[in-house]
Amino acid sequence: MYVTLFILFLIALVCMCLCHFRRKKIICKIKCMDKCQKCSLLEELAAPFGYAYHCCCGFFSSLTDAWQKAAGYTWFYDYMAPRFQMVFDTLPVYFDYHGKTWLIEFWKGQYGINTGAEIGIYHADRLLSEAEYQVAHFSAVSEREMLSCSLHLSEADGTYVQLSEKHWWLTAFLPGVFSRPATLCLKASLYFPNMEMLEAFHCGLCQTGYLADDLTIQNHCLSFTFHEPFPTHYGLFTHFHRWFSQCLNRIYCRLFVWITRPFHCTEDRILYLYYYLPFAFRRLMRLHRFNRRCHKKNRRQL
Repeated sequence: MYVTLFILFLIALVCMCLCHFRRKKIICKIKCMDKCQKCSLLEELAAPFGYAYHCCCGFFSSLTDAWQKAAGYTWFYDYMAPRFQMVFDTLPVYFDYHGKTWLIEFWKGQYGINTGAEIGIYHADRLLSEAEYQVAHFSAVSEREMLSCSLHLSEADGTYVQLSEKHWWLTAFLPGVFSRPATLCLKASLYFPNMEMLEAFHCGLCQTGYLADDLTIQNHCLSFTFHEPFPTHYGLFTHFHRWFSQCLNRIYCRLFVWITRPFHCTEDRILYLYYYLPFAFRRLMRLHRFNRRCHKKNRRQL
């Protein structure tokens, strides 16, 4: 009995020593890298997940050729999101333009251990009735249909991130930051190719409850602020998943900061997580509302 306990104690002691020396080696390795090396490595690591890392500001954003483009969008993705620790406010804007129903949707909230925002631009292959909005599949727009857009995400204590780009899915995700969706403010701007499309989007946005005084139009650019979402009636299970996911997200954010405490810079923290706990790094990069398996399942249902 005592011999067994002594052996287990020795094994535990050896494991702790190995873990300690491994940790020291990883810290030394990261400290020996210059900023260019770190940024280059993070770009390489993030690309297979469909993202780019912005070293200057410490956030991830989506690539124009990200694999998520093939998935498009359905309401099912937003419905399933809280079950994957993604809790956000949504603003879907539907409008008809050139024989198709378009959807430009805005998101802001918590994506696992990341605070973030999204602007997604999609359209169906035909005109849809309102009854079809939640069952239809929307394809991501082609390269020539992409819009120049910008997002500015902030909270009461200051700006988190701002980004402008021509895209089909403009995103920004800040690792290790916890927020409540309701406290986030997303200022968005969209630049349309002509007044016809701008007026169609303007009409769709007003149908969601926005007033003309809430919008700013200059030439072909429309800007507005998405802060307080309009009332959404969640089911009992969805309410529970949102609450439970946010509890987990808060814990995971604190764990991220505690585990990576040898560093203060975001890229150093992420690289430390990659070398020290690769499975946790993969979880960090699960930034979208769905994964490949969820997409395949949904396509079978459609």
